[in-house]
Amino acid sequence: MGRRMPAVAGSFYEGTAERLRRQIENCFLHRLGPGKLPPPDNERRTDMPIIGLVCPHAGYMYSGPTAARAYFAIASQRTPEVVIIIGPDHHGLAGDVSVYPEGVWVTPLGEVLIASDVAKRLVEACPIADESELAHRYEHSLEVQVPFIQFCFGQSVPIVPVMIGHQTKDVAMTLGDTIAQVIHDTNAVIIASTDFTHYEPQSQAKKKDELILKRIEAIDPDGVFDVVRKHRVTMCGYGPTAALLYACRKLGCESAKVLGYSTSGDIIGDYSQVVGYGAVAVFKAGYEPSSLQLDFVAR
Repeated sequence: MGRRMPAVAGSFYEGTAERLRRQIENCFLHRLGPGKLPPPDNERRTDMPIIGLVCPHAGYMYSGPTAARAYFAIASQRTPEVVIIIGPDHHGLAGDVSVYPEGVWVTPLGEVLIASDVAKRLVEACPIADESELAHRYEHSLEVQVPFIQFCFGQSVPIVPVMIGHQTKDVAMTLGDTIAQVIHDTNAVIIASTDFTHYEPQSQAKKKDELILKRIEAIDPDGVFDVVRKHRVTMCGYGPTAALLYACRKLGCESAKVLGYSTSGDIIGDYSQVVGYGAVAVFKAGYEPSSLQLDFVAR
């Protein structure tokens, strides 16, 4: 049984439970966030319109408010049975696809169980996936999502951490199609962890990121790859984003909505070299974005 200890607690997010909970609350209440906390359990929907999220993974100081927009959306609906988190490999330790197989992930807010049954089915069904604890040891792109999941749902929702080491179209499509196969009869949420354009002027970053966001809203994973290549978009998680979209397309999803966009410049006031952060929700077949009342305005 693996026990994955936090790698970036105290740097990407606060290192104690009390300070971390306060930090996440501030992300929800921030001017770039939803402006309010998630509703209590008895005020949440009893169905699950949203099956997929695109969510940033920078330090909470920078991308936390935009991440909170994504989490507000899923925290407004029924609690999922499992959350599959897909992220890019920043350390070169993953294979094509590396899945954390079993045990728990630890954050200052407590422990989250790995949905080992789902992880096992995913590895067995995906010809390019392997089981690896080592690949996940230092990776922040998945870890920073976990405290938000805990804040919204407590310790009750197990996770499946999935890392893409080689961000090719074939890898993303194979992973996405396999995830759809594994969760087709499960109330699951899939999170693609990514930041958008890195270290370019604000106007240039927004222009490139808007092209990507349009392809995500169209549930067009091939288009994501095309825009990244054609416009040289320095988006670190285009593979996980495409995998999410392939999965959602396979599951029959027809609509998505940008919930928020910001940059590091919006936080620190320096717009000369920014990093872009986007939050997007993908809706199950039969639902439209208007079916979930999110009364904050996407920026």
